Amino acid sequence: MVIHIETIIKKISIRNLVEFILRSGDIESGSSGFRDVNVMQEGIKIHKYLQKKGGPNYVAEVSMYFEKEFLYDDYPLIIKLEGRADGIIENDDEIIVNEIKSMYADVMKIDKAYDQHLAQAKCYAAIYCNQNEIDKITIRMSYCQIETMQLNELDYHFTRDEIIEWLDELIYKYAKWVVWEYKWKKTRNRSIKNLKFPFEYRDGQFELIKNIYFTIIRNKNIFVQAPTGVGKTISTVFPSVMGMGEDVVSKVFYLTAKTITRTVAEEAFNLLINKGLKYKVITITAKEKICVLDKPDCNPLVCERAKGHYDRINDAVYDMLTHEEIISRGIVEEYAEKYSVCPFEMCLDVSLWCDGIICDYNYVFEPTTYLKRYFGENINEDYVFLIDEAHNLVERARQMYTAVIDKSLVMDVKAQVKNYSRKLYKALDSLNSSLLQYKRICDDFLVLESVGDIVLKVMRVMTAYEEFLKDVLPKNPEFGDTEELMQLYFDVRFFLSIYDVIDEKYRIYADYGEKQNFRITLACMDPSTNLKEYLKKGRAAVFFSATFLPVKYYMEQLGGKNDDYAVYAKSSFNPDKQLILVARDVSARYTRRNAAEYERIAKYIDSFASAKNGNYLVFFPSYKVLENVYEHMNRDNYVEYVIQHKNMTEEDKEEFLAHFEEASGKIRIGLCVMGGVFGEGIDLREDRLIGVAIVGTGLPMVGDVRQLYKDYFDEVNGRGFDYAYLYPGMNKVLQAAGRVIRTDADKGAILLLDDRFTGNSYSALFPREWKNIEYVNINNVCDSLKRFWERV
Repeated sequence: MVIHIETIIKKISIRNLVEFILRSGDIESGSSGFRDVNVMQEGIKIHKYLQKKGGPNYVAEVSMYFEKEFLYDDYPLIIKLEGRADGIIENDDEIIVNEIKSMYADVMKIDKAYDQHLAQAKCYAAIYCNQNEIDKITIRMSYCQIETMQLNELDYHFTRDEIIEWLDELIYKYAKWVVWEYKWKKTRNRSIKNLKFPFEYRDGQFELIKNIYFTIIRNKNIFVQAPTGVGKTISTVFPSVMGMGEDVVSKVFYLTAKTITRTVAEEAFNLLINKGLKYKVITITAKEKICVLDKPDCNPLVCERAKGHYDRINDAVYDMLTHEEIISRGIVEEYAEKYSVCPFEMCLDVSLWCDGIICDYNYVFEPTTYLKRYFGENINEDYVFLIDEAHNLVERARQMYTAVIDKSLVMDVKAQVKNYSRKLYKALDSLNSSLLQYKRICDDFLVLESVGDIVLKVMRVMTAYEEFLKDVLPKNPEFGDTEELMQLYFDVRFFLSIYDVIDEKYRIYADYGEKQNFRITLACMDPSTNLKEYLKKGRAAVFFSATFLPVKYYMEQLGGKNDDYAVYAKSSFNPDKQLILVARDVSARYTRRNAAEYERIAKYIDSFASAKNGNYLVFFPSYKVLENVYEHMNRDNYVEYVIQHKNMTEEDKEEFLAHFEEASGKIRIGLCVMGGVFGEGIDLREDRLIGVAIVGTGLPMVGDVRQLYKDYFDEVNGRGFDYAYLYPGMNKVLQAAGRVIRTDADKGAILLLDDRFTGNSYSALFPREWKNIEYVNINNVCDSLKRFWERV
């Protein structure tokens, strides 16, 4: 027998150990992945209340620590457990470990402690027995109802020997995972030591990689303005992997806003793996896309995968980890079918053991879908966040931290549950009545100081909902479609969660939606505080985008700190291969939109495309402007038009882009909407695209909510127009312009059709690589284009 010399030391929280090893049973509807901030905050208050009420013998918040040293598979292990017991009651004749759980459901219906709750308390009890050498101990499970403060207490008695033996078995079950992880990390780190950058460095690329590497080493964040063509994906992935080889980084999260950028990230990791890197990387696929049902429904009565999922999942995960490295969607689906488990939940569980995770922003930053196994309370690890196209995160984050209660949805669900739950029906009816009172005083848009009365009604709905989902819905499979029921459930939970963290960076308003449905919104104006809370869970964040101007605005909105870094990556592209034309005598202002202006815009586009045969894209501020300009455009047979339509399917998008596969010797013009699916993320290289024209400055439409942003930032820093309109608009312009130059081999022209671009506030946001800028009019634009194309 060979005993390995090096001792493996693994630290884990008691809660995480219990939730991982002892999970069993079904997936329950609505239970997956939600961090209920309101329950946690109310739970803290209840804990303090019951602990204070415990009397002089009650010792609250007792830290627990335990080490277990043993051999497993010839490897010496030390498992370190940490946790905090809610309370220890030290009576003369009895020692009681108290575990407090708060919930919205009716606690008086609980006649047996939940398995994982009791297991967590058993860990504390075993540790206490071991430390204090007592022969017997009592566990008291205290279940408290949040709204009524009703308390149900259940006692369980154990001897010292049986509870310590139980803890030893629990730790031993965990040991195989610890040994596997240790062996894999040794293999991975050896491969990283031999890893070389897979390309010759482009101009400025080594400096960028070095900046990112030292940002990670120094526990900082960095904001990178990275022009197209600098190789920003591999330049962020490579230093992060190298940091992992130095045991500085524990996990890399590559975060994206769109599926297409996820593919680019996968290619970067696969490139390094093909060069010898041993690395487990997984892409998390959205539940709606990977679910085996037409519509996700985690009710065990509906989905056979949900039934008994947790009884099988750990075996499925271990099997996959010991046989796979690049874990694609297809691999996840294959193992999920083999073990009859939920592929989405399996994807999340496998990710816990992977080195790299490619996923949408929301899995890290959004309260309703974030990966709680990584970002729970008191978790701070050496994670690195690589945030691609980070300009998108500002608006996305505002949406993530904004909560809405929709009156129409309340009424619909009230009608659905009428014959099933009198309690939930009455709670929804009461909430609807309060919403109706606000509706009567809201003609169109109303800013509110507070909605405390609504919150009390929402809490009662939450209490009734918990009981309905646990006790009523599972017994009534004939209930039918639960989509609206679950949508309101999540809305209610989220509303309470956001209300509990509202600060001066929020505004509350009432208005009417697209279908004139009345709603109340807790609106996040500035997401920086919320984002900081999640960024603190990791070691470093790399925010990068080709359109990060002005960078100070993005640093401020994305939770940057004063000592974070900002760099402008040097472009390797030859600026002489690009021409930027700014039209002085045309405008897309709303007040200037008429037939004469549409005709002038059409004439500019015709001149732009006729200078050289090839493929062009034209971006408009709206579908309406697109249609009006198109009516005035050249209809000659040698010009082919490809037009973006509303509600395009994936197949429609692919068909649109297929027209730009290669140059055809004729003029092909794609007509698109700025900020739409073709405004960023598409990659038409070399002669697949030689010119982009942009109609208008991209400013968001004026509306009540947009004006609320403006008013807020006017109050905060006097820059309301810039923050609410100018910066978001120019970002869309620069993203659209970035479609034309993708590689060193590209050459092309950009035409900006709006006289506002001649103003300092707009031109100050032009990228520094825009060297060749000419200001033109309708009479000389052709001459400028002719000279450019002759030169290149």
